[in-house]
Amino acid sequence: MNYRNKGPRAEEVAAEVRRLGGQAVTAAADLTTRDEVRRMFELVRRTYSRLDVLVLNASGGLEKDAGEDYALRLNRDAQVDAVDAALPLMPERSRVVFVTSHMAHFHGQRAGLDVYEPVAASKKAGELALRQRVPELAARGISLVVVSGDLIDGTTTPRLMQRQRPGIIEARREAAGGWLPTIEDFAGAIVAAAADESLETGATVYVGSTA
Repeated sequence: MNYRNKGPRAEEVAAEVRRLGGQAVTAAADLTTRDEVRRMFELVRRTYSRLDVLVLNASGGLEKDAGEDYALRLNRDAQVDAVDAALPLMPERSRVVFVTSHMAHFHGQRAGLDVYEPVAASKKAGELALRQRVPELAARGISLVVVSGDLIDGTTTPRLMQRQRPGIIEARREAAGGWLPTIEDFAGAIVAAAADESLETGATVYVGSTA
């Protein structure tokens, strides 16, 4: 379980995994720093010797202190770099799960929100960069699945968007038929996508309305 600076939160989740009988290791690493990423996967190698599922859930670009190129470095470059670092640990039938949003997944195909544009454009670039790796991954017996979600109730990005555009969450809820997926809905879909062997490489799983 990777984190950049929220160690206590990561440890809480790890403790819950252990309480339920699983194993968990937390690893501090800034995904935009290549040396830290390499050290993180070295920890995985020493601890487990292999990696069956890599979930790419990091996203950013709306933070006040983010540089102009931060969104692209995190949402595209760091995603590809994480895959490159993980590949030596991933056996056949392993899977990469790329987590994104509908606003990013459909970027360029429908009108977006200016407040979210840096994230949407860079997340879309990250998805396309990973999809370009599908043939290489397939040759190794590794699949790629994308999980795309509507605005997720209670998560950081909608709250940041709400600060800049008050009312945006409720407006989206109304447009989506009165319901937005929860964190539990989204997490469940990610887990299912990681485990569902019937999903072909390159498949996209949608969570919430795509309207």
